[in-house]
Amino acid sequence: MTLDINSITASDLTVDGYLQDLVLDSPDVEAFAAELARFTSATFSSVGGPVLCGVTLLRRKKPLTLASSDNRAKAMDQLQNTFGEGPCLTAMKQMSSVLVPDLSEERRWPDYVAAASNHGICSILGVPLAVEGETRAALNLYSPKPHGFSGEDISRVEYFASHASKSLRLALRIASLTDTRDNMAAAMRSRTVIDLAAGAIMAQNRCSQETAMRIMTAASNHRNMKLRDVAASIVKDIARAPVATHFDA
Repeated sequence: MTLDINSITASDLTVDGYLQDLVLDSPDVEAFAAELARFTSATFSSVGGPVLCGVTLLRRKKPLTLASSDNRAKAMDQLQNTFGEGPCLTAMKQMSSVLVPDLSEERRWPDYVAAASNHGICSILGVPLAVEGETRAALNLYSPKPHGFSGEDISRVEYFASHASKSLRLALRIASLTDTRDNMAAAMRSRTVIDLAAGAIMAQNRCSQETAMRIMTAASNHRNMKLRDVAASIVKDIARAPVATHFDA
């Protein structure tokens, strides 16, 4: 799917619709971010030169390069994460756009700038994406030209980012719900196997459920195995086949 940036100013629904479709068509957050990075790069590149893009996510105070339009953008993003400083990390911290017009003249973040100067990038634009809570994100745009981003470019990227933020929030919420569902299913599988094993021990030893659980817990500690694994081993020995539950896909 392609979209001309000029259509953004004509209709918010065009951009929102594209990005929402992107969320629905992506199997996970990483895939969504990868396509977002590629699309952003293609959208803001021009005849005068390419614009590279990376997407950085800050969770639990740790920055992560979520996706990049190419390897050079990925390397630039990872440099910021390594040094813990740079325009895009600053943009996320301040929740405002940060521009580096000419990397050769930049005096902020000296360690990062010294390392970044060897990658053929001359100007950088970091634009934050409003997510939620302590989670933050940013679009990191890189140009091989000095002064590669005009005031109009910055406004267009910020406008685009305001729409991308909504879709990223949606993608993250879907991922969170999926993780919760998977964790619950795993817990139910474990509970089923443990209950089956406890029942087998109760039948063999004519003991209470509490006693059966103590027996399995002691075996778990003695063998340094997870309780579920001990239970699965017990059920497998009795059934002479691997145990399956209703929660197994």
